[in-house]
Amino acid sequence: FRRLCILKGIYPVEPRSRKRANRGSTELTTFYYTKDIQLLQSEPLINKFREHKIFLRRLKNALGKQDITRAKTLEDNRPQYTLDHLVIERYPTFVEALRDLDDALCMVFLFATMPVVGSVDGKIIEECQRLSNEFMHYVIYSHSLRKVFLSIKGIYYQADIQGQPITWIVPYQFNQRIPKEVDFQVMGTFLEFYRTLLGFVNYRLYTTSNLSYPPKVDKNMQDNAAGLGSLRIKSKDFENLIKNVAADADKDIDVDQDNEDETTNEVTPEMKKRMNTLNTKIQSIVAASEPSSESPSYSAVGPSADADDDDIMKPENMLFGKQVFFLSREVPRYSLEFVIRALGGRVGWSSSSGGGSPYEENDSAITIQIADRPSQGHQFLNRVYVQPQWVYDCINARRLLDTDDYLVGQPLPAHLSPFVEYAE
Repeated sequence: FRRLCILKGIYPVEPRSRKRANRGSTELTTFYYTKDIQLLQSEPLINKFREHKIFLRRLKNALGKQDITRAKTLEDNRPQYTLDHLVIERYPTFVEALRDLDDALCMVFLFATMPVVGSVDGKIIEECQRLSNEFMHYVIYSHSLRKVFLSIKGIYYQADIQGQPITWIVPYQFNQRIPKEVDFQVMGTFLEFYRTLLGFVNYRLYTTSNLSYPPKVDKNMQDNAAGLGSLRIKSKDFENLIKNVAADADKDIDVDQDNEDETTNEVTPEMKKRMNTLNTKIQSIVAASEPSSESPSYSAVGPSADADDDDIMKPENMLFGKQVFFLSREVPRYSLEFVIRALGGRVGWSSSSGGGSPYEENDSAITIQIADRPSQGHQFLNRVYVQPQWVYDCINARRLLDTDDYLVGQPLPAHLSPFVEYAE
């Protein structure tokens, strides 16, 4: 009953007079609306839960009798169910799903950083990591990040997606101790629905942006701890061009096989025409694979009323659009890489932090290096060495701050929350 109420979004209520509602009894009782309980009676998941309960009883009996063959047969025929209809029922419009996405993101990002223990399945953690990376990639692509705050509990982010402010918290990537007093069964029920909801939202965000979903994962980059760089996001037009080129190549092969006895070694005008067409399509694929400058941007300062939309959309008008960063091994790369790329910057990192870095430490294109050690063994004269807080404060201030207060070894200014309005 509790699991079904969580999935359906039905919560207890507090009556005006608890004594009257409980008919004079002082026993602790949980109250629900009558119409909510009547709504549960027609839920098709009830039959699925009953089938799953019967399956568990039969599987337990088979294992108790050491009937391995029957246990494998039961496991292969495990009852399956989906929560897709609940997402559509609870959120008739996409805007309503975005408004209720805060709790889903917090829960998914929490389980994405948890270790694999007995109470948490490894497959669930992998799915949470995949969903969280897909959402972060969309925020990077759309440049919709607005606020960041470093707190004791974790890192707060706020993004503006289709006019809806979405705020979530990401825990720091430290070794976590799993508390025994936490009921993971209840949290797992919430997570089961939130995973389905976030999957729907990611699919809608990617498809409306003309991106292929799900994005492909580069296994080599993933094994080298490339992080966000292991996902390969491509436009649907790019995939369609590849399919068209492959289809034309198959047609050419079929034509060559049909006319094998009739063709000669001479190049015919029709073959020249096909070669020219193929070259044009290859050039189109290369152009489509390059990063587009027409995606929405985030300006360092508020655009003026006379500014054209095309000027605002240019990458150089983003906050970090003209900067190239390098992350030292002691700074939190998982957060800095995300926020820098979301604001149009380019970033590289140390090889000890993971593979796949587009920039080496001695690259002359690097303008800013993020470090958190009081002394550096070797410093390059053509770049500025600042502490990580400078990046977050620049995002909240929406402009590039003076680096003198954030130099390595200097005492940092107060890191104020952007979610609170302070008096002048």
